[in-house]
Amino acid sequence: MKLFNKPGACSLASHIILKEVDATFDLVEVDTDAGRTMSGMDYKKINPKGYVPALELDSGEILTEGAAILQYIADQYPQSGLAPKVGTVARARMQEYLNYTGSELHKAFGPFFSGTATEDHKAKAGVNVAAKFDYLNDLLADGRTYLLGDNFSVADSYLFVVSNWSNFVGIDLKAWPNVAAFVDRVASRPAAQAAMKAEGLI
Repeated sequence: MKLFNKPGACSLASHIILKEVDATFDLVEVDTDAGRTMSGMDYKKINPKGYVPALELDSGEILTEGAAILQYIADQYPQSGLAPKVGTVARARMQEYLNYTGSELHKAFGPFFSGTATEDHKAKAGVNVAAKFDYLNDLLADGRTYLLGDNFSVADSYLFVVSNWSNFVGIDLKAWPNVAAFVDRVASRPAAQAAMKAEGLI
């Protein structure tokens, strides 16, 4: 397999999960601004959407969209326990958290990474991100270790990566202690450490 990634981007979640299952894969870094891989390949020939992640399977088929890739990896390694069984409430709950992270929290961070966003746009984005963290802080207030309880899942990997962007945009997670503790827990996992080191983030 090949994972097309950009260091620190949402593709890091897939990278972490590939490390969690001890998969054999190649990492291909993408300059999404230039639209090319580091070797000069036109990335839109891999993913016409132009963003990461994309996962090239050994068959040559390409998967895109982080939530789909995360679930695919987990389902190929069911012994990993990274995703509940299809058709269960737990699986639907995991998908709920994946969707919330992708459609709400991830998008809320968008203006911080836009080259055209004004300071006013970023200020409004900060308010929006804070509202998402308010919800997540309340969700995690029951003492659960991870989103689904005691078991780490692919939803935790995605939430960790997006929440950790706060460090790069000047948002202090101390205002949301449950989220901060969650981020620290996931960051300490060996797979997360290995993926972040491979991407030059630590």
